[in-house]
Amino acid sequence: MIYFVAGTDTDVGKTWVSAALLAAAQTQGLSTLGLKPIAAGCEPTPQGLRNGDALALQAVSSVPVPYELCNPIALAPPIAPHVAAAESGQPLSVDRLQNWLAQPALRQAQGEAALCLVEGAGGWRLPLDRRHCLPDWVRLQGWPVVLVVGMKLGCLNHALLTAEAIRADGLTLAGWIANRIDPAMSHYQANIDTLQAMLGAPMLAEIPHLADGSDASGYLSMAVRHLIGQ
Repeated sequence: MIYFVAGTDTDVGKTWVSAALLAAAQTQGLSTLGLKPIAAGCEPTPQGLRNGDALALQAVSSVPVPYELCNPIALAPPIAPHVAAAESGQPLSVDRLQNWLAQPALRQAQGEAALCLVEGAGGWRLPLDRRHCLPDWVRLQGWPVVLVVGMKLGCLNHALLTAEAIRADGLTLAGWIANRIDPAMSHYQANIDTLQAMLGAPMLAEIPHLADGSDASGYLSMAVRHLIGQ
């Protein structure tokens, strides 16, 4: 199964949740693959530009792929990817992403993985250029979407608008994961209850606020079973 992982905003824990989902799947004996097609804010290394999020996904992928297949578009500036890509002389496009996806080695790896997660960048409406956004490409694949909701003030609007946009783009919202990024969020449970009533998709998991670097995979076992069972 292949899912696209979206977030309600930047810095809501998409990578952390995706890596934990893959780790939870491995504990259930499932083969895994995590991919990060577009990443900005990459660091120079002797091997080339590397992104911490992509490396985290690669580390919990039991189906091995070279870094360049995991993260084909690695951009150094920590800015909007389409701006960074244009400045580098290699603008983003749907065709560029399609060419990456069509590589036989990547197709084979995806076929070997019981659970493959393709993580987006930023929020849902990430521009590729001045006419296209990342969902224009995701729609071509027909991948169901897992939405990571960063539980903080403003999350209701962000989550409901994102769910509306996912469906308007002709895609299925397979479920959502509540990630409590603000431990002091007022009326936390009331917000959870509201989202459960209004998002129109199952809450796959609820992750409490955890210390940086903590393992969240224990909260995602049922989410994996739900996703694999769909």
